[in-house]
Amino acid sequence: MQAAEALSIDCELIGQDDYGKIAEFDALFIRETTGVNHYTYRFARKAEHENLVVIDDPKSILKCANKVFLAEILSRLKIPIPKTVLIDRENHAQAIEQLGFPIVLKKPDSSFSQGVKKAENLKQWETELAHMFESSDLVVAQQFIPTEFDWRIGVLNRKVLYACRYYMAPKHWQIYNRTSARNTRVGKSETVQLEEVPLIVLNTALKAANAIGDGLYGVDIKLVGSQCMVVEINDNPSIDSGVEDKVLKGRLYSAVMEEFFRRMELKATASSTPSGSGNGRARKNQALPIPSEIGDVGVS
Repeated sequence: MQAAEALSIDCELIGQDDYGKIAEFDALFIRETTGVNHYTYRFARKAEHENLVVIDDPKSILKCANKVFLAEILSRLKIPIPKTVLIDRENHAQAIEQLGFPIVLKKPDSSFSQGVKKAENLKQWETELAHMFESSDLVVAQQFIPTEFDWRIGVLNRKVLYACRYYMAPKHWQIYNRTSARNTRVGKSETVQLEEVPLIVLNTALKAANAIGDGLYGVDIKLVGSQCMVVEINDNPSIDSGVEDKVLKGRLYSAVMEEFFRRMELKATASSTPSGSGNGRARKNQALPIPSEIGDVGVS
């Protein structure tokens, strides 16, 4: 919020009970884990309908939440991913032949390692699939690729913002190891200068993020030898103090707020011209060509 105030952007923290206030703002910055069946998606749709600047936008939430869509769009764009088979109750046997054990199983709406399981053998395969098919008609099956860490590349408006190494949790194959409902072990992380990141990783991350849109994304990549494979594209990526901001520090937050500022200025200019594509009502501060206070941002 300090970064916003430095740009004369007035910020207010809002929560799930503030749906009726969305139209009062000029922008909405969602900072809670999103989901299609979650209030964050309803907020994003409302904000877009009211012509607000919104990150994460509804389309990005929809696309990133759907692992089936991600697998298909990345394959179509020839962006490397682990070998993948989309399976249903009828064709799941062929996935074993194509992938071989161990196999990673993902529910279509999985995120942050939840709804993601690894089958080491046929018994685990049948058990995990039976559980997933209780709530989903499709499951994403992927080749298991063990690595010491995943690259997390933060992208904003089609530009790389930060780069981290997310290490697997101790004695586990994922970054998050949820041993119980209340106990989660997390692997260590290292944020590095962009110059330290292999160029192929940065280029792959940009290509993957651009397939989703121009918002804020975290692209997870495995680098095996000289080959990159995208394992996830996340809307609403983590930006935690002491982790993702370790290199840029305050400049990271400034970069995000400057992007909001830029987008709000564009909307202000558009709504103040006869040919503007605004929503037909005057918005606070948007009629000024160089506003001293560009507008209000709701942070959810």
